[in-house]
Amino acid sequence: MKKRFFCQLAAVIMILSLICQPVYVRAGTLEQIYSAAESIFSGEPKEIQALRQMDVAQTDEGHQEYYFRQLTEEEQRVYREILTGLRSRDEQFYLTLSDDDSIDRTYHAVLKDHPEIFWVHNREKIYKTTYSGKDYCMFTPGYSYSESETEEIKAAMETSFQEVSSLIPDETSDYEKVRIVYTYVIDNTQYKTGADDQSIAGVFWKKSAVCAGYAGAVQYLLERLGIPCIYVDGSTEESTEGHAWDIVKIGESYYYVDATNGDQPDFLNGDAAQLEEHKTTIYDYLCPFPEEYEKTYKASKELTVPKCTAKDLNFYVLNQGCFEEYDWLAIYDYCKMRLDNGAAVVRFKFSNQEAFDAARKDWLDEGEVQNVAQYYMKLNGYSQVEYHYGVLDNFYTIYFIF
Repeated sequence: MKKRFFCQLAAVIMILSLICQPVYVRAGTLEQIYSAAESIFSGEPKEIQALRQMDVAQTDEGHQEYYFRQLTEEEQRVYREILTGLRSRDEQFYLTLSDDDSIDRTYHAVLKDHPEIFWVHNREKIYKTTYSGKDYCMFTPGYSYSESETEEIKAAMETSFQEVSSLIPDETSDYEKVRIVYTYVIDNTQYKTGADDQSIAGVFWKKSAVCAGYAGAVQYLLERLGIPCIYVDGSTEESTEGHAWDIVKIGESYYYVDATNGDQPDFLNGDAAQLEEHKTTIYDYLCPFPEEYEKTYKASKELTVPKCTAKDLNFYVLNQGCFEEYDWLAIYDYCKMRLDNGAAVVRFKFSNQEAFDAARKDWLDEGEVQNVAQYYMKLNGYSQVEYHYGVLDNFYTIYFIF
């Protein structure tokens, strides 16, 4: 007992001695003493103390960071800590939180806000070392690419951005920029699973990806073009598969954009699919009617997304191809107008189930499409023509391809 008391007394005398003699201690040394004392009494490493004292930047140039704004103050600090560590490719680094749910939520927010950080593959496991009774942890992310591969992918990203930029003339509207990016990603990406399919590396480097890669690529390009774009992940109705898509802000309204589903339609096959005039981008997933899109896809509830309500920039609305009710003559005149303008693909949609069902019965089941086929043959001087047709039930859309 006496020995322990003597040690404690000696420690108190030493500390008091140092405090009472400031003249002989340099400022830097004094700060180190205070820091060491704070670390001892708080039980936290000096790195954690430094992180807690740092200001948290509320913006990051070139990124809207939509999900960052949904986090608590503590989570926003951890967001910056994660972002700094990932950008530096640190093998491990401290975070000033230890709660699993908060860290997972924050980590996901970082990845959704920053598609350009592709080297953190979302299939890789992350590890956290926690300390009993302490509100901090050691974070260990997994990296997918070497530094040389990372630089190669960055170069491919820049090439793609320059290609997209060359397609956008001056004074292009924001909607048209979105449409160009949507089409570019579709035209330059094959939907295919693989080692790189979950990030933009798949799109820009390997030219193949799945929905996560498509959505990240659209977000990356639009953010560089100054268009607010939010990466969204969620579920598919009546399926165990997840899905990813984007929400873009044009003007004051939000719109869904889903490039994954925009490629050549399944109903166009055989020799006809090889014809250049039949190259078809499915624009139904570019600014679709929200209530129609939401029948199939639901956003994850981990973080919230803005409500999409506008319909004014839907492809069919903009091209006078959306009909409130079924009228045979109105559809026939619309098809003739499209063919007169040189189109080999005619498509139109209805805004409700009743009108769509009536048109489908009349044109497809009872063969009224033959009237349009005959007009097409007369217009082009053909004695016969092969045509395909198809429908997108979820969007009340009918396609004729001649």
